[in-house]
Amino acid sequence: MSMINRIGLVGVGLVGTAIAERLLAKGYNVVGFDIDSGRCEHLAQLGGRTVGSPTEVARQANRVVLSLPDTQVVREVVEGPDGLLHAETPPSHIVDTTTGDPDETVALALRLADRGVHFLDAAISGSSQQVRNRQAVFMVGGDRTAFQACADIFGAITEKAFYLGPSGSGSKAKLASNLILGLNRLALAEGLVFASKLGLDLQGFLELLKVTPAYSAVMDTKGKKMLNQEFSPEARIRQHYKDVSLILKYAEKAGQELPLSRVHLDILENAMAAGDGEMDNSGIVREIERRRKL
Repeated sequence: MSMINRIGLVGVGLVGTAIAERLLAKGYNVVGFDIDSGRCEHLAQLGGRTVGSPTEVARQANRVVLSLPDTQVVREVVEGPDGLLHAETPPSHIVDTTTGDPDETVALALRLADRGVHFLDAAISGSSQQVRNRQAVFMVGGDRTAFQACADIFGAITEKAFYLGPSGSGSKAKLASNLILGLNRLALAEGLVFASKLGLDLQGFLELLKVTPAYSAVMDTKGKKMLNQEFSPEARIRQHYKDVSLILKYAEKAGQELPLSRVHLDILENAMAAGDGEMDNSGIVREIERRRKL
C-alpha cells in the first residue's frame, strides 16, 4: 500500500467522519483512531482501517489529518503519551482542521518544525454536511510548500482551499469567519421567531428572505432545520460556544470590544444550561423562543 495513498485520521466525530467519507470516495486508504470505539467501528464500516492510538496512526501514514475538539486535545494527540510524535518516524505533514487557539497553534507548529514535521492549521468553514457535499472551505496557515504537498488531500475534500500565510493564519481566519457566521445564524433565529409572533407563514417568509438583501447562506443550511425543529447535529451548540469564547479572548487581547459577540455568548450559555448543548447549532432558535418579556 502506497504511503502517499494512505492518510491518517485522528478524530472521527461529525466532521472527521465526513472527511473520511470524502477521502475514501477518492480512493485513499484511511487509517484512523478515535477514543470512542463506536466511532472507530463506524469508520471500519465505511471502509477505513482503525488502530489503537495516534502513535499507530503515525506508523501507518506519513500525512495525518486531525479533527479534534480544541487545541489542548491537539497537543495531547501530537505530543502526549501515545501521540503522533512517539512513532519511530513521525508524520511528515499534520493537517489540523480543529478550530484552535491561534497562539498555541503557532507555538506547536514551531516545536514540530524543530522535529522536521510540517504543521498546517487548516480550519474548515462549514458543517459536516457541507464537508460531505464538498461545499466546505479550508482556510490554511503554515508553510506554503507544505500546503502544496497536501493539495491532493484538500482537493479530495473540497473545491475551495485557500492558503492564507504563516502558521496561525488559518485559525485566525476561522475565528473571524465564525464570528460573522454565528451572528448570521443568531439573526436568522431571532428574525424567524419575530416573524412567527407577527403571524407570518414561516415557510413563505424564509423563501422571501432568500431573495431580499437580508439573505445569508445560513438560510440555506439552517433555515429548514429551524422551521422543522429538526436539530440532529451537523455542528453542535457547545462547539460554537467554544468558538465564541475564543473570539472574545482574542478580542480582549487586541483591546477590541465585540458587543454582539458578548450577547451571543450569553445566549449560547443559556442554551447549554437548558440542555441544548449537543444539538445542532440551528437549535439556538429554541433559546430565542424561550425568552419572554417579563
